[in-house]
Amino acid sequence: MKYIVILGDGMAGYPLSERGNKTCLQLAYKPYIDSLAHKSILGRAQTVPAGYPAGSDVANLSVMGYDPARYYTGRSPLEAASIGIPLKDTDVTLRCNLVTLSEQERYEEKTMLDYSSGEISTEEARELICFLKKEFDKPPFTLYAGISYRHCLVIDRGRTGETFIPPHDISDKKITNFLPSDGVLTNMMKRSYELLYNHPVNVARKKAGKNPANSVWFWGEGTKPNMKPFYELYGKRGGVISAVDLVKGLGILADMQTIPVNNITGNWDTDFQGKANGAVNALLGGLDFVYIHMEAPDECGHHGDTEKKIYSIEQIDGVVRTVCERLNEAGEDYALLLLPDHPTPIALKTHVSDPVPFLLYRSDNALAGGVPCYDEAQAEQTGYFIPRGHELIKLLFQQ
Repeated sequence: MKYIVILGDGMAGYPLSERGNKTCLQLAYKPYIDSLAHKSILGRAQTVPAGYPAGSDVANLSVMGYDPARYYTGRSPLEAASIGIPLKDTDVTLRCNLVTLSEQERYEEKTMLDYSSGEISTEEARELICFLKKEFDKPPFTLYAGISYRHCLVIDRGRTGETFIPPHDISDKKITNFLPSDGVLTNMMKRSYELLYNHPVNVARKKAGKNPANSVWFWGEGTKPNMKPFYELYGKRGGVISAVDLVKGLGILADMQTIPVNNITGNWDTDFQGKANGAVNALLGGLDFVYIHMEAPDECGHHGDTEKKIYSIEQIDGVVRTVCERLNEAGEDYALLLLPDHPTPIALKTHVSDPVPFLLYRSDNALAGGVPCYDEAQAEQTGYFIPRGHELIKLLFQQ
């Protein structure tokens, strides 16, 4: 028996008044997923427990079968694991975004124009981070380059308890009331603007009509987690496919295989079919379980891009089709769990902690069935609710 989680990050949302009060899941053309809904269990799961931030860190931890109350220590340490940063137990690590701020003279008066600096390329970002390291890398701070706009700052013997605001939560808002109370970190952010404003990378980006990466933004603090291996918890040899450091880091810390796939971006232009085929190849090659993470709907939600979010969901329909058809052709029985980690409503441009709709299909046994399609409303109408999201995976494994 093979097991698959297909995770459409942030693909759930709220009805859009300008689109007939339908959600992106309802607007998307997804014939294969909807055909599975007829013979699947549909319901909702609470992947973000009360009192936790509505982030992909907590939510993916839950979906992967780890209780956040026991294992969650912050977002940035998960990304640090993916980058390969050797954390000590006494380290505190912060996510460091390269962002685009408006150009008011006083830093505090600037507006968060783009939390991702126009999805800056990894090559450009590395040049900027290496430039900043010359000034920022001094005890107790070390700056590490990651992928695209996502990077890490490690603080030796740092303290936790600071309130940090994710930059995607304040899109188009003035940053005045969202700066860290830690003056040292705020001053580093201010200094980064001075250093990056006229950097050749940003001069070239502005000439090309792209958003400049003119500041860093610190958030997502955390300390080194201590996660049990996935095989020890569930007896399954697992692998992870993702373009996002956060999810790859979760897989690494869970001692799962990182499955390489070329040309994956973490956005709507990723190689969706490459992920589908990579997952099936890994399953047929000996793994029991693969977690396929697709960031695209979430990124489109943060940008308020309805059309590309719908497009991304439609591509996920193709992923489901490829996975199922190839496993059917190989004569493999399998169970498939499809869901988002959290909703990312277009109107809000950020995450919410509402329950998420899930679909559970088994090739060897038609389940509840009778549901015409997969979306938020249909899942809610079933009345089936799992209040502790980390227990959803037990349903997949029938434990």
